[in-house]
Amino acid sequence: MPVSSLTTAAQDYLKVIWAADEWSTEAVTVKRLAERAGVSTATVSDGIRKLVGLGMVVHEPYGSIELTDAGRLVAVEMVRRHRLVETFLVEVLDYSWDEVHDEAEVLEHAVSDKLIDRIDRMLGMPSRDPHGDPIPSAAGLSYRPDAVRLSDAPSGHPFAVSRISDADPSVLRYVADRGVLLDVRLTVLEKRTAAGEVQVVVGDEQAAVRVELGQRASDAIWVTRVES
Repeated sequence: MPVSSLTTAAQDYLKVIWAADEWSTEAVTVKRLAERAGVSTATVSDGIRKLVGLGMVVHEPYGSIELTDAGRLVAVEMVRRHRLVETFLVEVLDYSWDEVHDEAEVLEHAVSDKLIDRIDRMLGMPSRDPHGDPIPSAAGLSYRPDAVRLSDAPSGHPFAVSRISDADPSVLRYVADRGVLLDVRLTVLEKRTAAGEVQVVVGDEQAAVRVELGQRASDAIWVTRVES
């Protein structure tokens, strides 16, 4: 089924279902989907029933929501559109990384496949968006780095920042102000579990800075271990 034949809401649900499963092993339920989409569970339930009828998802009452092959094709296309638009806005139109999500939410439904392909080629076929989320290829392939949340990373080992969740723009601004950006090297010094804080060293030895990050920030940052 062509993407254009689905409503904007249906496209959004499929994209959110796919993305919710990308960085988590937690089952995608109506409640979880409602929290991510910022709508009521009743609204989500109605939308999911329609997608079941279209053969886009499988959902047993009170169970998890899973994409069918047809639903996955649409979801990956929408994710690709969203992340390429975000990258275009940052790389070409000089948007900051904390303001592109809402713009992309609108534009992803309006752009044509032809325009998306041209944007992809103009940008050099990027593999990730400004936040480190993988951009699926035109063939629908997506490579997620072998990363863990900073809050789960062990102390004393060097890591590189591979992704920072864009779920909350204020968190993006918070970590950027502390020098935590994509590909930056950091090492966990101490975890204060009770306070939900993580103390890290950001940067290389010649320009290292000690930074304390709160729980929301350390949960939003994903890191990949590197050789020291």
